[in-house]
Amino acid sequence: GVVEACLLHMLKRRAAGFLRTDKVAALFTKVGKTYAVAGDICKKVQELQQQVEGRKNQPNGQEPLKRQGSTTSKTPVLTPQAIKHIWVRTALIEKVLDKIVQYIVDNCSKYYEKEALLADPVCGPILASLLVGPCALEYTKLKTADHYWTDPSADELVQRHRIHGVHGRQDSPSKRPALGIRKRHSSGSTSEDRFAASAREYVESLHQNSRTHLLYGKNNVLVQPKDDLEAIPGYLSLHQSADSLTLKWTPNQLMNGTLGDSE
Repeated sequence: GVVEACLLHMLKRRAAGFLRTDKVAALFTKVGKTYAVAGDICKKVQELQQQVEGRKNQPNGQEPLKRQGSTTSKTPVLTPQAIKHIWVRTALIEKVLDKIVQYIVDNCSKYYEKEALLADPVCGPILASLLVGPCALEYTKLKTADHYWTDPSADELVQRHRIHGVHGRQDSPSKRPALGIRKRHSSGSTSEDRFAASAREYVESLHQNSRTHLLYGKNNVLVQPKDDLEAIPGYLSLHQSADSLTLKWTPNQLMNGTLGDSE
């Protein structure tokens, strides 16, 4: 909705279309005539709209039979909000919204008045740059509601096992390696202090290392594993690797290297 508001700001009447009520559709259609990327989006949006219209006109009794008969061609279920912003939404999911906006900015004199946001020499390129991040994301959703946690990677398990081995020297292949950190009230053991320090360094290395780049971090982010459990404060961070973005969250107690007697 915000992107649409920016695209519609002081749009020329010729670009918006005199008789069209959907000005965003008119803009995308006009840009699609000279820019192939926008043209592909126009085709995909038209296909989606045809499928949605066909779904509306489908008799109530025939739709379940069609679903049972064909598993490959499934009609997408779009919410009213998604249909309302279908042009920007489709370009965003296809990861080309930033390219289309950049093209519009580069050719702003064709579509916008001089005082328009996208015609501004500073604001226009900034908007296109801001859309690079959202276009890099994969817009998917979890299959089930209970996927709160995932098993650590093999590399992480090996590192955990090494740290645990420094303290306990117990190599048990049947037991799952874990961070065995317990707070001791006696303050005289140097080896325990070293162990806590190494564990803390390890936890920090999970959030910032040579393979990934830390984009954002925030402490005291509450996470509730289940409905009947109390929310747990922890450190949330967003990392960028060569081919993906990753969200990580670690409890504050684990970040500090002191778990106490809590599980």
